[in-house]
Formats: sequence, C-alpha cells, structure tokens
Amino acid sequence: MPPRIVRFARAVPLEILTRIRLPRTHGGRIALALAVVYLAWGSAYLAVHVALESFPPLLLSGLRNLIAGIGLLALATRRSFVWPTLVETRNAGIVGTMLVGFSSGLLAFGMRSVGTGTAAVMVATVPLFATVISAVAGRPIAKGEWVAVALGLLGIFILNRGDTSSSSTSGTIVILCAALFWAAGAHLASRLALPSDLFVSTALQIGLGGAISTLIAVAGGERVASLGFGPLFAFLYLMIIATMAAYVAYGFLIRHTSPIVASSCMYVNPIVAVGLGAMTLGEPVTGATLVSTVVILASVALSFWFDRRRAG
Repeated sequence: MPPRIVRFARAVPLEILTRIRLPRTHGGRIALALAVVYLAWGSAYLAVHVALESFPPLLLSGLRNLIAGIGLLALATRRSFVWPTLVETRNAGIVGTMLVGFSSGLLAFGMRSVGTGTAAVMVATVPLFATVISAVAGRPIAKGEWVAVALGLLGIFILNRGDTSSSSTSGTIVILCAALFWAAGAHLASRLALPSDLFVSTALQIGLGGAISTLIAVAGGERVASLGFGPLFAFLYLMIIATMAAYVAYGFLIRHTSPIVASSCMYVNPIVAVGLGAMTLGEPVTGATLVSTVVILASVALSFWFDRRRAG
C-alpha cells in the first residue's frame, strides 16, 4: 500500500467523523449529498485497488455490501415504515444481484489488471448501455442517441489502445460487463415493484445482493489469507462511505432533485478517480487517457441531453 495512503488513513481522527452536522437549509443538504456522491464513488476505485491487496474480488464486493445492507436495514427499523411484501423483497434481491453481485463483483475482478482512472472512465458508459437496453425494450431511440453510443465505443477503443498494462484487454472486457449489468439492473429497478420506502429498498438491494455474492465467493474458494491495515481501512471505507453513506445521499438526490442532477456523478467520478490514481498510485495520465476521457464524457453528456429533451 502506498505510504501516502497509510499516513492519510492513520491521520483521520474519529472525532472529526462524530462532529459532522447536516446543513440546516435544503440547498445545503443537496450540496452535501452531491459532494458525498462525487467524492465517495469517485474515490471508491482507489479504495478497491487497495482492498484487493488482501480481499479476493467477489468476496470484497459481497462482504462490504452485505454488512452495509444489514446496517442500513437496522437503521431503517428505527423509523416508521411498512415492511415489504415477499414479491417486493424478491424483486429487490433480483435488482441487488445485478447491481451488487454481478456489477460490483466484476468491477473488482477487472480492476486487478486495470488502473483506477481507466476503470472509472469505462464505468461512465453505463448511460450508453442503458440507451441500448431501452431500445431493445421497445423505447424509440433518436439518431443523436445512437451517435452518443458510437462516441462512447470510440472512447473505449482509444482508452484500450493507450493502456500499456499486460492484461488491459481482458480487464476492459470484464469492466464493460460490469457497466452492462449495472445498466440492466437499473432498468429492472424501474420496471419491478420494489419497497416504497427508499431506505428499506436500498438496504434490501445491497444486502441481498451482497449475500448472494458472498455465498458464491465462499463456494468458489475465495478466502482472505492475510489482512493488513491498508486493505482493512479501505474495506471499512468502502462499506461505510462508498456504500452506506453514498447510497443514502444518492437516494436523497433522486427524491429532491432532477435525474440529470442526481446522475451528474457520471461526469465527476472519472475525474476524481483519475486525479487520485495519479496522486497516490503514480498512475500515468497519458494523452490517450485524456482524449478518451473527453470523448466518453461527451457521449454521456449527449445521452443526458437527449434524455432531458425527451422528458421535456
């Protein structure tokens, strides 16, 4: 683990976390939620990179989501809510398997041979896969939306050509599959009946998805051989910040802002991930990385622009 990350982890006093207070204004809470989503999910790629030093990929994804789901459900029981039906619970398990079991698991697996910034840029193609899935499901797609898909594929090609790692091709394919499963899971979430309480729905999705991932990982022989301070800190960060806090913040944005604002993390996360990868891991920021980042983010922005026109 890089020394700079170790020094940062040991320098975070617990009293800072316990003194955090929510803003009193509605606008301040939206700004805080955006900051949490941007920083938590943008830095999650670095945390996964560090955690993989001790945790196998599928077990890492399963355990952190399982424990986070249990934690969120425990918090939810302290509020007044209606328990979900068996059908809603089943549907939450299906969506969670797609988003957590397949998507997060494949992302961690692919990042064993792909850099943090590269992985974040490729995950930004989720809206493009969502466009294709919508077309297959019967929604009419404008020509400009297909242009956005083509731009995204071009950006991926440039990114892969500029990646000098030995296993970049296989890692790229795995991470693209993770993005595809995330888009498919999000599509199912908009079609299936889920618990009306967003807090409970989120807890069930990540908890059940994490449970399935953990069972598959254990059955497949994945084990934690040795656990150092760095990977343990990264695991706790992923569980508490990148899962529990980020999902709650994202749910708040979904309820109190437009989908365009809530989904703006697609633009910011790759920038955060590339910057952190360069500063802490010494990952090179090549010309191909910069060009592909611009092309892919432009394709995502174009997809959102057409989606906004359609909604208007």
